[in-house]
Amino acid sequence: MFVWRKRASAAWLAANEAALREIGGQRLAIISRPDRKTAIAEIAASSRRDLEKIRSRFGGTIEKLPRDWLKEFSRSQKSEPIKIGNRLVIYRSVTSKNRSRNKSLLIPAGRAFGTGEHPTTAMSLRLLERCTRFWGAQAASLQSSAGSRTQQGGSLRSPEPKRTLLDLGTGTGILALAAKRLGAARVIAIDHDPVAIATARANARRNKLDNIDFHVADVRRWPFPPRSEIITANLFSELLIEILPKLKRAQRLILSGILRDQEAQLVRALKRNGIVIVEMRRRGKWIAILARG
Repeated sequence: MFVWRKRASAAWLAANEAALREIGGQRLAIISRPDRKTAIAEIAASSRRDLEKIRSRFGGTIEKLPRDWLKEFSRSQKSEPIKIGNRLVIYRSVTSKNRSRNKSLLIPAGRAFGTGEHPTTAMSLRLLERCTRFWGAQAASLQSSAGSRTQQGGSLRSPEPKRTLLDLGTGTGILALAAKRLGAARVIAIDHDPVAIATARANARRNKLDNIDFHVADVRRWPFPPRSEIITANLFSELLIEILPKLKRAQRLILSGILRDQEAQLVRALKRNGIVIVEMRRRGKWIAILARG
């Protein structure tokens, strides 16, 4: 495995990020910190030849990673657990603190995108936690209603909410798994990358979560269900706009992967499709949106 890397100013990145993303696609990573004026752009590839053209055009360096680079990287990371409200904590390694499975997720660093630290994932997780708070109250209300009907000689059966979630661009499966922890009855998770789906399935097994349907598919061609309670979509802005007519079937939408300079274009597209923005969050150069279909 090889990685092209360049440290650059914000002005250089603003001028070149679109061209880099066109070349690198989802392999492009931009690593920045609020306390630093520069950021690092990285693109990984299986051969050096694939990266030589990038270096000749943009400068930078190419590094060969050791065979066990992923294991060493995971071992070197000492990130703090990510707390999502009062209902979920996400860890990257096994500790004595994350054995309470009903309130924790173990998502180790891997080959697919999404450990909860990237702004788009972090904002989506918090919006998801907010959207699912009513599920517990709804279940309690149904149980109370069922008990009342039983005392009055009524039916013992009570209609259960569907609590369905569709996760587009699932990556490691972090949003899909979080939805199960937060009370979803059924989750469908989609990604075009077979490696991502394999990683997501492994994470589901690792966390002993079932009833999640994982699919390798193109979201443009995926036959969306007629209605979903929540759709999470962590995708590029252009792709989000393209599939908005399908996304608006959901009661609630959590959209991320949106850069600030793409905000106006996406807001216009949401209005054209009759989708109402409920909340917009910003973190660094990224935006996440909670909307109503």
